[in-house]
Amino acid sequence: MEPKKLVVTASPHIVDQSSTRGLMGHVIVALLPALVASVFIFGARALLVTGVTVAACVGFEALYCILMKKPIPVGDLSAVVTGIILAFNLPATIPLWIAVVGAFIAIVVVKQLFGGIGCNFANPALVARIALFVGFAGRMTSYAFPQTDIDALATATPLVAGKSISSMDMLFNLALGIHGGVLGETCSVMLLLGGIYLIATRTISPAIPVSYLGTVAVLSLVFGQDVLLQLLGGGLLLGAFFMATDYVTSPFTLKGKIVYGLGLGIITCAIRFWGNMAEGVSFSLLIMNLLVPYINDLTRQKPLGGVKSK
Repeated sequence: MEPKKLVVTASPHIVDQSSTRGLMGHVIVALLPALVASVFIFGARALLVTGVTVAACVGFEALYCILMKKPIPVGDLSAVVTGIILAFNLPATIPLWIAVVGAFIAIVVVKQLFGGIGCNFANPALVARIALFVGFAGRMTSYAFPQTDIDALATATPLVAGKSISSMDMLFNLALGIHGGVLGETCSVMLLLGGIYLIATRTISPAIPVSYLGTVAVLSLVFGQDVLLQLLGGGLLLGAFFMATDYVTSPFTLKGKIVYGLGLGIITCAIRFWGNMAEGVSFSLLIMNLLVPYINDLTRQKPLGGVKSK
């Protein structure tokens, strides 16, 4: 009789009948309403950008694994999710070659070079978005108004323009995405719908999005900011439901998730209120992703009967 082997694998560690493919499938379903809305708002160009990023992410993952003689994990759908989320962080006017560069950074540099799924230090689409923002700032902030290809640099988004929600018409426009912005930050209603689906199917825990959004709402009230504008603008909903909840780069414990959400909210508001950028979601996510190992260590549960280390 062969002795049982101890198998050491990277997170996420699933303790029920769920599979990575099944979880990623739920995320794709949750992203579809916002994708449909972005196509309706920005036209076929939004679908083209999304198709290119998804195809590039899947292609780069397969090609890298073939070259490195590793199993090809494309079937787990994680590369598809990365491609969609990357597209949601890009404007409809982005040159397609830049979108492909972002896919390469996300899949090869951030994911595969660090060991593949479960080993990346930060959300791949997030790092790609920041890299593209730093390297191609002009292109990344050339937003198109709904159903046009007209660049709108001066009044890119309501949050950047510093507008407040002073009427029901403005609230309606912000909720439905009738304004400039990247593909995944405009239609708040569809993002909320997708987030509710993820929570209802237990794909994600509500702890992170609730603590994140709650912190932003409270700090906005304290510092005299427009609460609805801060919550519905600047990609906050996309970050709270679809990026902050990434299994690999978010804390394991409930306490850790709450601390993580509080940290995200504080850093986001600090950047928005006192920084040079109106949108601080991406950088707050990156900073907190890097702190997740320490949050896990500080909030981990003590084993039953264990002795607290000094």
